[in-house]
Amino acid sequence: MEITRETVRIAMYITGTLVLASYVYGVGKMDDPNQLWGGIPESWRTLNVACMFISAAGFLIMWWFFLYRWDVAAVESIQWPWADGGVGGGHSRLLIAFLLVTVPSMLWLEFTSLHIRTDGAWTQWLVIGTLSLVCLGNILLGLLAWSAHKQEIAPDTIWPVLGAIMLAIQVIINDGILWNLKYPW
Repeated sequence: MEITRETVRIAMYITGTLVLASYVYGVGKMDDPNQLWGGIPESWRTLNVACMFISAAGFLIMWWFFLYRWDVAAVESIQWPWADGGVGGGHSRLLIAFLLVTVPSMLWLEFTSLHIRTDGAWTQWLVIGTLSLVCLGNILLGLLAWSAHKQEIAPDTIWPVLGAIMLAIQVIINDGILWNLKYPW
């Protein structure tokens, strides 16, 4: 199956909607949604929520440039930074990276709720693994953005690099590191 821009767009519409739905559903069914904060001090929560919006804006910046603003052929030419070049496959790489952000994101809250209910050691690693996959997806998106910038596929290639950094503030720093360290496992 050939992965096209349209394939990635459809995948993002579906998984993006499911991420939002999973949060609404998951928070709504919890007895105490504040447990999702884990060990994050209440004094940090306002800043953390602000970072969530910055992160969402960063994701949307990458989404917009990769899937709407830039020429299809230019995006298809994006390679991993360690690759020697070659032809095509940019949309396949984007799909992998975007799905590594969105699919685990739609599962995180449910897995955390499961851990709260069962307090099993294996559920702890399920949550940490899920958040790690989101971090990996963010890193891969950042690498693709950096590669697009280095390849100079368009004049405005710095924006997705900044978007990846904005996403990383929440995904890698707040969720991948701080939340995992502070959560009362």
